[in-house]
Amino acid sequence: MAALRAAVGADGVLTDTEVTASYSRDMMPLAPSATPVAVVLPSSTEQVRAVVRACAAAGVPIVPRGAGSGLSGAANAVAGCVVLVTTRMNQIIEVDADNRLAVVEPGVVNLDLRAAVEKRGLFYPPDPSSYDWCTIGGNLSTNAGGLCCVKYGVTTDSVLGLEVVLADGELLRTGRRTVKGVAGYDLTKLFIGSEGTLGVITRATLALRPLPQAPATLVAAFDSTAAAGAAVATIVREGVVPSLMEIMDQTSISAVEQHLNTELGAEPGCAALLICQSDSGGDAGRRELAVIEQVCRDSGANLVHATDDLAEGRMLLAARRSVLTALEVYGAWLTDDVCVPRTRIAELISGCERISRECGLRIAVVGHAGDGNMHPTIVYDPTSEREFARARTAFGDILALGLRLGGTITGEHGVGKIKQEWLAREIGPVGLRVHRGIKAALDPDNLFNPGSMFSMS
Repeated sequence: MAALRAAVGADGVLTDTEVTASYSRDMMPLAPSATPVAVVLPSSTEQVRAVVRACAAAGVPIVPRGAGSGLSGAANAVAGCVVLVTTRMNQIIEVDADNRLAVVEPGVVNLDLRAAVEKRGLFYPPDPSSYDWCTIGGNLSTNAGGLCCVKYGVTTDSVLGLEVVLADGELLRTGRRTVKGVAGYDLTKLFIGSEGTLGVITRATLALRPLPQAPATLVAAFDSTAAAGAAVATIVREGVVPSLMEIMDQTSISAVEQHLNTELGAEPGCAALLICQSDSGGDAGRRELAVIEQVCRDSGANLVHATDDLAEGRMLLAARRSVLTALEVYGAWLTDDVCVPRTRIAELISGCERISRECGLRIAVVGHAGDGNMHPTIVYDPTSEREFARARTAFGDILALGLRLGGTITGEHGVGKIKQEWLAREIGPVGLRVHRGIKAALDPDNLFNPGSMFSMS
């Protein structure tokens, strides 16, 4: 404790258990957690290095943490650990408009970065649903995605380089500021998505894009999920790349309409709603939406509406982003995260309907249709141990379904402390051995976020 206080100052070390408990877990109720022995809040890279050295000398585990918006338990405390919180490291150090890049600290809030670069006519694409409060460090550690992934990719696609504090306190710089570069192993991508198991990210050099045109929006309603799935597959086959393509099932639509006290334009009983945007602007944008509109009609949509009104487009996107909040009227929610081939989205949704019937719980499916990343959300009574147990079973059943459909157990939330068994199933024994070998090489004492992603035994 003395070494920690010397490293970050007395006000940067929290030990009151009522306070530290609030830093002990993220938003995933399934994941185990413990109360940390201390929470430290460094404000510089040098302070992070000092904290890491102090913990290494004492043999104390470190769990890096951002804002705690995660949904996999990756930032959850383990027994006897120090939680290292990076939210005080919140400076946008540089915005280089000519080279279209930004250099930021990990505590910068995603939306704050987007707003800052927008003033320079630039755009930072990754936009997780919690983008108004999640931090860049957390986005990097989980390789977060968002609604714009179909066109712009996930977090790793916007990262040029990192600074990372290693287990011995040394500072590693990866990547570069140039657009191209293939010197050595791609260590940048190794650390992105590593969930704090290999080091603590203290700075990132991020690639920016020119600010897109104001988006035009299209919404299409379908009587069956199969028809909506067919529309998605055909849109992809036609080569159209909208900036956003989201799908909502009947349960999600009903919850949002009740929550927002509005109608999304769908007829009662609508099985699926597709929301698309094009930010190409001008004739190009109109052509994209025209192709999507025709595909939706040919696939059996009973309603298709396109608009270039920004307020109306924002309203539709607000409806999509508010699904989890809307579901709270029914109970607590447990969000899964699977990604399947886009041609199998309809099978995933129908499979979730079957699982819902079997477990006797409401399951709403919403997700990024453009890349097949779906978020089935299980609603349960948090005061009922029986319902919680059924929700846990349904959670696993959905992961198994995703794998059977040729998918992956996580598209953007990460493995964390809830999907270790499923990661082992997906990557197999050789993949797991390689993971453990990399971990042992960079963190030989297993002090960085032990137990997240996989165990070392």
